[in-house]
Amino acid sequence: MIDLHTHTVFSDGVLIPAELARRARVAGYRALAMTDHADDSNLEFIIDNVSRVTEKYSPYAGLDLFCGVEITHVPPGLISGLVVRARERGARIVVVHGETVAEPVEQGTNLAAIEAGVDILAHPGLITPEEVRLAAERGVALELTTRKGHSLTNGHVAALARQYGARLVINNDAHEPGDLVGAEMRRKVALGAGLSPDEYREAEENSCAILRRVMGV
Repeated sequence: MIDLHTHTVFSDGVLIPAELARRARVAGYRALAMTDHADDSNLEFIIDNVSRVTEKYSPYAGLDLFCGVEITHVPPGLISGLVVRARERGARIVVVHGETVAEPVEQGTNLAAIEAGVDILAHPGLITPEEVRLAAERGVALELTTRKGHSLTNGHVAALARQYGARLVINNDAHEPGDLVGAEMRRKVALGAGLSPDEYREAEENSCAILRRVMGV
């Protein structure tokens, strides 16, 4: 398993990066991105500190670790600039906190993230067909999430992704140990969103493809 959306104590998670890595390994993951919530106030702080662990610990942790960020509740007009800053600072995975129905995310965030070319648009809520079509064109992956609340619109996201050919990925959005669901629960969440077994396997392969691009292989 691969998960490209998790959180540590450097935002609102409860685990330091080393413990998150260890618990993910025990849960069966082979690659993990730590993508703490970021805005203009803490972007560099997150990347500088988390990257120390992801770069140093990967050879010892039993899984591949990547430093990223989740740009969160940033006004849509400022998202593209932060995406550029994050990549320049060394973020390997750039996620944007999409327009989940569980939080008051500003309208226009989904479109701004897609136009900025992020790697993953997290829990995009009631994303529009036009936005999904653009995500397919730009190669932006849309997230199906196992996290309660954010997962309420998984079926909507999956249906539009199928219709317009957008890529899907499956993530935990883990903030605490219990969020690191195992392979069987990931599969059940995907199938519950309406994916076929083949589409589920494709979604898992999409995460591999993102990592291959990140690693330049």
